[in-house]
Amino acid sequence: MSAPTPLPRSPVVLREGRWWLVGRAGSIPASDPAFTAVLDDFAQVMAAADRAVADLRARLSTSSVPDAGGQR
Repeated sequence: MSAPTPLPRSPVVLREGRWWLVGRAGSIPASDPAFTAVLDDFAQVMAAADRAVADLRARLSTSSVPDAGGQR
């Protein structure tokens, strides 16, 4: 059994390959194919963005560029 994967800042969770809408009263499976396709696409984009940010942070931490005094 795989651990639930929440979509950040949203009331949906991916559990064992199926999207669930989660609320205070409980959860229900998302069954609309168009909606779940959008969730799949959004999750992929979020994962790619997270990887890009992590990669950028790694490159910046190993960069030989002198510190700009904390300014961005």
